[in-house]
Amino acid sequence: MTWGFFCSTPGVAVGRNPQRKHALEMPLTGAVIDAQRALQWGLVNKVVPAAELDAAVAELAGKLADKPPGTVAAGKQAFYRQMEAGSSDAYALAGRVIAASFAHDEGRDGMAAFIEKRPPPGKRP
Repeated sequence: MTWGFFCSTPGVAVGRNPQRKHALEMPLTGAVIDAQRALQWGLVNKVVPAAELDAAVAELAGKLADKPPGTVAAGKQAFYRQMEAGSSDAYALAGRVIAASFAHDEGRDGMAAFIEKRPPPGKRP
């Protein structure tokens, strides 16, 4: 996404990989899990001390703000759509999304930057 195109095909497999046994244990037992268990199970992306939470959120928001907005929007929409589809349809959708992103202004600008070995457009120092 940094370069203006969304590599959507890995999201098909990754999005379908959570362990069902973990997802089922919580409602079956009603057990409360701690932050480390939530991290191990993939329910959260990162665990930080409470005192570092604002800085961690700001860091993540900054990373997202550096990305081309049209590419982010298309990538998010495609991710959620492919999650509702079967694998073959999901890969077909993902292929269309990445092909379309190369034809979009953000994708063309990003590819030119990549080839020219310069930072992607909009990348903050």
